[in-house]
Amino acid sequence: GTWGSWGPWSSCSSSCGDGVALRSRRCLRSGEEQPCTGDPRQYRLCQLQGCPSGSVPFRAMQCSLYDNRPVLGTSARYRWLPFHGGQSRGGDGVTGAPRHHPNTPSHPALAAPNLCDLNCLAEGHNFYYSFGRVLDGTRCSPGSPDLCVGGRCLSVGCDGILGSGSRPDACGHCGSGRGSCVLVHRLFQGSDPSSGYLGYVNVTKIPAGATNIKVTDKSRNYLALMASDGRFVLNGDWAIARPGPYEAAGTLLTYSRAPDGTESLEAPGPTHEDLQVMV
Repeated sequence: GTWGSWGPWSSCSSSCGDGVALRSRRCLRSGEEQPCTGDPRQYRLCQLQGCPSGSVPFRAMQCSLYDNRPVLGTSARYRWLPFHGGQSRGGDGVTGAPRHHPNTPSHPALAAPNLCDLNCLAEGHNFYYSFGRVLDGTRCSPGSPDLCVGGRCLSVGCDGILGSGSRPDACGHCGSGRGSCVLVHRLFQGSDPSSGYLGYVNVTKIPAGATNIKVTDKSRNYLALMASDGRFVLNGDWAIARPGPYEAAGTLLTYSRAPDGTESLEAPGPTHEDLQVMV
């Protein structure tokens, strides 16, 4: 079978914060052909402006839709809070591990809850209830970068597509083929001039676009770093900088110096301009 072209992306599932957009395609085949292999739907992360302060978290909002509504086959009314598994927390007066209510047979009482089920804890009570799946674009758990889509917890690839498995290569490029980056490892050695001259000596140039940068030195000298415009970024003009973070060439540079004289410069990159390393 052969796939048709992808349709347009849908609008985002959320009005602020993180959400997902969907696009689909049709399988073009006749009765004699095999069905298409692959997924007819694709989801991507859409990041919008941050939600206003005080906004109710997305999962909590979904649980609250069932507040004071008849559930569990009784006339009892409850307020519902998100339940993520483990010990309950947060001012609800409940201790211990909440149990799953027996009226929902989709999960055994002792099973760990599915991250993409709408599991809600009855406030003030020691049980939770599953109201089906969470809406697409809900975080799998607090602080997790992964999102729920169709009841599955999916990671976002570097291409923004959920479940694609795409990861950046060592050069920080997404979806690049092999050979897209080159590992450069150089050792600089020099002897002190007999005249006793003191000054700055060029070691090497770190070119624009470099990533995973690490420079180390263990000598009586100090490392120095100069930007492409001739301005010193670190240890310039005979002044010794304090260890710590520095902004340079569009990346965050970390400078460390040990009591025995060992120094290091590290930066994830990529750099936006050439940097000159000196001692």
